[in-house]
Amino acid sequence: MSDGPLSGHVAVVTGANHGIGAATARELAARGAAVLVAYLRVAGTGDGAAVAEEIRRAGGRAAAFEADLSAPEAPAAIFDVAEERLGPVDILVNNASGWVQDTFTPEPTDRFGRELRPVSAETWARQFAVDARAPALLIGELARRHRARGARWGRIVGLTSGGALGFPREVSYGAAKAAQTDYTMSAAAELADLGITANVVHPPVTDTGWVTDEVRAFVASSPTHFHVAEPAEVARTIAFLVSDEAWLVTGNVITLR
Repeated sequence: MSDGPLSGHVAVVTGANHGIGAATARELAARGAAVLVAYLRVAGTGDGAAVAEEIRRAGGRAAAFEADLSAPEAPAAIFDVAEERLGPVDILVNNASGWVQDTFTPEPTDRFGRELRPVSAETWARQFAVDARAPALLIGELARRHRARGARWGRIVGLTSGGALGFPREVSYGAAKAAQTDYTMSAAAELADLGITANVVHPPVTDTGWVTDEVRAFVASSPTHFHVAEPAEVARTIAFLVSDEAWLVTGNVITLR
């Protein structure tokens, strides 16, 4: 793996213990990047240390670090650990989410039977801390350290969701992802002179463990949803965006179908 196209680069991938994050960590490592698997163990997710160990067994370089991105000090700590264990970071993938399903309606569940909560200060704070504030602070850490060492190559990729009418039944999630998108677009403009590109990927419905037959039927009947993707398929798009070939691709929200 050390001689791949991303050899010599160091990536931080958040939420990398499962789903798209874990698939992205594996894909970047397979292309030669050293990867910090940043994660938080919560119900239904895996252990980031196991993902890092899998990468190392395959011949790659990886380390794992558990951090709660709702803590304002977590982004700086993640970069400190990455630099200590792997080297200066020049790839950032903001994948983690503090996902909460909240709504303005009185409905107790969504169409797939998942529990809904009313919008509250608690649901807003949890969602925005992880999905908006943490990505902004992580981008800030990358930019500050990049500038301080005179680096001229960098990549930022965020993950988003929702649409023109927000994200009904997941309203704070959609709003926080919209905020993260705005931060990333600003980074594309403000950091271009540092050789940094910044893009956002909007995945299709992706089978990270929650997709049921009912969800697949919904996608099959939808005029706007074309596929149920596997995490590895989304990861390959992210890997392209951090490659040298994507040098001219910046300031975009790339919607996958």
